[in-house]
Amino acid sequence: MVEADLRGRDIRDARVLEAMGAIPREAFVPAKYAGQSYDDYPLPIGMSQTISQPYIVALMTQCLALRGGEVVLEIGTGSGYQTAILAKLAAKVYTIERFGELAQSAQTVLAELGLNNIEFFIGDGSAGWPEDRRFDRIMVTAGVPQIPAPLTAQLAEGGLLVAPIGGQWTQELVVAQKHKEQLSIRNICGCRFVPLVGKYGYSEEM
Repeated sequence: MVEADLRGRDIRDARVLEAMGAIPREAFVPAKYAGQSYDDYPLPIGMSQTISQPYIVALMTQCLALRGGEVVLEIGTGSGYQTAILAKLAAKVYTIERFGELAQSAQTVLAELGLNNIEFFIGDGSAGWPEDRRFDRIMVTAGVPQIPAPLTAQLAEGGLLVAPIGGQWTQELVVAQKHKEQLSIRNICGCRFVPLVGKYGYSEEM
């Protein structure tokens, strides 16, 4: 996976490659999909959610330019795989998941892997972390029509945010940097994520 689907493409960050090689992806997928854990496509994890393909996980992580001292907010814990990669590369990860069942499963696996620099919250990720905090980096792992205002507010000055922006079925992966309360946005590539449901995302009735 690392050689063919990551290094063989455009993943150049050595720390990202190392983390992707160290975290056992099979621990985060349902047992019946264990044999497909390292194939480069998303897999269902229940609750109409998916674990993203390895390349997209690596690409989004690389876009955050993590050096080790950052505090990161992740919107959409899901299986916990992306959370694990972030926890390997940052000082602290705060992660939000709206499905309690997924959050609990992810929490169990992450604890078994000895990753203890993670704080969990079950709720509406589009509304940001429930306490007044600023984050050096923010990653949104579900599609949103636009960058939610609460996330812009919680991004620290100079911080980076990566998110899939667009419609319910296809989006554009973007990286945004905050400067004087404004975001400068750079497009990365087309992508497809499940929609982020919440006050500042999509409605349940979509």
